[in-house]
Amino acid sequence: MEHIAMLSHKVIASIASRPAQIYLRQCQFVHSYIQARNMSNEVDKAQTAKPQGDTIFGKILRNEIPSVAVWSDDTCYAFRDKFPTAPQHIVLIPRKPITQLSNAKDEDEPLLGHLLNVARKIAKQEKLTDGFRIVINDGKHGAQSVYHLHIHIIGGRQLDWPPG
Repeated sequence: MEHIAMLSHKVIASIASRPAQIYLRQCQFVHSYIQARNMSNEVDKAQTAKPQGDTIFGKILRNEIPSVAVWSDDTCYAFRDKFPTAPQHIVLIPRKPITQLSNAKDEDEPLLGHLLNVARKIAKQEKLTDGFRIVINDGKHGAQSVYHLHIHIIGGRQLDWPPG
């Protein structure tokens, strides 16, 4: 965190002495730096994460951990990500505890379709009219850090490509 504070201080100090274009580049650098730090933490978590009985998402579904609800129905629940990677970052989870997409069964097809349809509705509700990204991390190499199937709905700014 000291690195982030130091970088932020440099950006703020440059406001008075540098053109706005350079300031914007520095802000983008700080944002990219913070994103990279968060991403490496998620990748690190994914390397040690294992499928287990209860997860943080189970606790959120049981209201043991607070969340900011965006959508709720009998099949799924969506909430604002506590550590967003974009202005709009919503996590959509099925109420049925499926550990990961690759472990879903053929009988889960209606549920999986419902999740994508709800993701579309959430994007519309959140006014992501210029586009958004749907992300499902699967397994260690997919950087899955919580073994409860979940969909990230990310938008509100121009997203980079390629994503990984």
